[in-house]
Amino acid sequence: MTSTAWLRRTISALTISLTLGPLSAHAAITVDTNAWYVIVNANSGKALDLYNWVTTDGAEFRQWTRADGTNQQFQLVSSGNGYYRLKNRHSGKVVDVANGSTANGAAINQFTDQNATRQQFRLVGTDNNAVRFVNANSGKVLDVVGASTADGGDIQQYTDVAGRNQTWALVPVTTTTPPPTGSVKLPTSYRWTSSAALMLAKPAAQFPEVAIKDPSVVYYNGRWHVFSTQAKGNGWGLEYRSFTDWSNAGSANPYFLDSTAIGAGYRAAPFIFYHSPSRLWYLVFQNGNAAYSTNPDINNPGGWSAVRTFYSSVPSNIQTDIRNGAIWLDFAVACDTVNCHLYSAGDNGKIYRSQTTLANFPNGFGSTVVTLQDANRNNLFEAPQVYKVRETGQYLMIVEAIGSSGRYFRSFTSGSLSGPWATLAATESNSFAGDANVSFPTGKWSQGISHGEILRTGHDQNLEISACNMRLLYQGLAPGASGSYDRLPYRLGLLTQTNSPC
Repeated sequence: MTSTAWLRRTISALTISLTLGPLSAHAAITVDTNAWYVIVNANSGKALDLYNWVTTDGAEFRQWTRADGTNQQFQLVSSGNGYYRLKNRHSGKVVDVANGSTANGAAINQFTDQNATRQQFRLVGTDNNAVRFVNANSGKVLDVVGASTADGGDIQQYTDVAGRNQTWALVPVTTTTPPPTGSVKLPTSYRWTSSAALMLAKPAAQFPEVAIKDPSVVYYNGRWHVFSTQAKGNGWGLEYRSFTDWSNAGSANPYFLDSTAIGAGYRAAPFIFYHSPSRLWYLVFQNGNAAYSTNPDINNPGGWSAVRTFYSSVPSNIQTDIRNGAIWLDFAVACDTVNCHLYSAGDNGKIYRSQTTLANFPNGFGSTVVTLQDANRNNLFEAPQVYKVRETGQYLMIVEAIGSSGRYFRSFTSGSLSGPWATLAATESNSFAGDANVSFPTGKWSQGISHGEILRTGHDQNLEISACNMRLLYQGLAPGASGSYDRLPYRLGLLTQTNSPC
């Protein structure tokens, strides 16, 4: 530790002792193991937060403005002898020191409750407004890195110096708490706010790029992984970018997948997910057929396999529609515990579906059927995505449509991945996301809301999202932009829902 860091922590410790009195292991801290608490940092005033509502093992904890969402609520589960596990209400998993480390700076993540010592904490302090959480395995405490006061400040373990950034208040959840899982309903209308344009074209010498389009995104092992279409001005390819936080998205450089075994040629509209049974990442995309590539490690962008297709040839009913003007495109996968379904669009008012078993995936897809249809091709144009809503158990489909003010998304729900699908927010004036219900605090940079994806709570084939914290990564186009489609300067931005039902 530098002398400056030592001095800062010593001053913090002195400040705590002067303002709160001596901190003793025999302090009057009371715990109700039946209650739910928000854990608020004394230095920042922000809450311990399950970042991005991710439910998988290894998901990060950070600090965030207190909203009392279930991702900020914790139950203290007794391990005996004065130690507790901190169980998150949203995920059901507990606070865990990564890899059982005893080092300063070790990450604080969540993990399935094993009642391991790395998951057990002793509460030390003066009262419920001044608590430090001492880990049973390391003897170190929960600490906000660098005494940050910003949203997104990282949480680590560190030697206990009684700093304010190591001191927390246990605040019982009140009757104003958002409703528990089970009583949450998807709203019938949506409101969103948009970021500025976050990701722009970044051509390299050997890889021309005039636009970035059609994003697919997962959060895995502390990083966002974004796959997109690379618009070359005279063709299409695929690219990959990765970053730890959306504030860094603009500085992430593209890795062009032409240079992998995927190769050059017509490749567009990627869709990324992890197939748990095979322990492989699948990148699904269009190449005139329904194509895919696999990779055991998403962090290795050069590791993608040669292209294969789900069908040996284009299905006969699709061939008929193509002869009548359809363009078969925009493939996405969603699975339940038994089957995997492949969805696609035709730019013709039809959304197609095919299925195989989860165990047999990626093989065995049968003939395609029309799962949703509209006589007006603009009402069901392209970019279908299907998700399972964590809180309701429903399936949510979003589909891009063309309206009088540009592109927008319609939405549909079903109790089954095979349908039937009921309309939710599905008109231009009451869209899932479009000009009518998106505000731009930093200035309107996009006319319409086009091909994108809702941020998921996990990364596997279940395609789970949370109704409580919807965000949508989308492609936007500057108002008034014109020219040939393959040269339109699309960019990526992020929508955040402002009327959460939780």
